[in-house]
Amino acid sequence: MKLFIGAALLLTSAAANAGFVHPLDFDGSEAQKQEVISYIQKRVKADYCDGQLDMCQPTTLRMMEKQNLNAFKKLTKVSDRQVLDRVIKDYCQGTLDMCSYTTLEMMYKQNAKATKQELSW
Repeated sequence: MKLFIGAALLLTSAAANAGFVHPLDFDGSEAQKQEVISYIQKRVKADYCDGQLDMCQPTTLRMMEKQNLNAFKKLTKVSDRQVLDRVIKDYCQGTLDMCSYTTLEMMYKQNAKATKQELSW
């Protein structure tokens, strides 16, 4: 039973992340722009309409779509691919299914900042 649930979670996560475009692999083509928009729309709908969070109002959906698109655009300009790849691995390819560009941007900023810090007294 546990194996079945684990497999179902992996399939759900993979299905939810279909169409994901890595921001640093974005080439600016119309095809990729449409792929990013489609992914964002599906992701926002899944997060706000199809899950436990019931905030499926047009105003909320458009606001979150816009935030995700702005986050994606910022992520296309980041300088540390290694940090971004790790954030994507943790939030898109692991057991956590929090693969919105907004989450990725927020966690990228935090992780990039943390890589420059050390524990001190």
